[in-house]
Amino acid sequence: MHDAAEGVPPRGTFRYRRAGRSLWTALVVAAVWLALVTAYVVIEASPVILAIIALFTLPALWELATNPIASLSLSPQALVWQRGKDKVTIPLDTIDHIRLDTRLDLSVRATVVLRSGQRLRVPPDTMPPHRPFEHALHAAGVPTQRHHFSLRG
Repeated sequence: MHDAAEGVPPRGTFRYRRAGRSLWTALVVAAVWLALVTAYVVIEASPVILAIIALFTLPALWELATNPIASLSLSPQALVWQRGKDKVTIPLDTIDHIRLDTRLDLSVRATVVLRSGQRLRVPPDTMPPHRPFEHALHAAGVPTQRHHFSLRG
């Protein structure tokens, strides 16, 4: 997909890549663990209660340790997203439209609606910022539908 001579994506290609490991996640986990240790030392909080609270940090610790990569690319031929070893490739000529839903938390979710009627949800961690993504979809000739503040997709 890259032009080997210049190392530049082909014209009309949109790319988004997200690493699981981030400074923000590391700081939040460190702050939570510091608060737990402080609660144990200063107010002699129950180790069982602190352990239960610490369990909620395990997914973030796993993400920091494994650094999963999520990506999405839109070329003139296909829409492709990848999460770890899972990869989905959808030829553009099979896409009827892409539905962009703004949720109550102001996040945007995307659903690919195929000509066959099948719906494929774009995983949240592969979802790029919605405005540039929507512009790239329009440039590629993929119709979009916007739905604001819907509770169901």
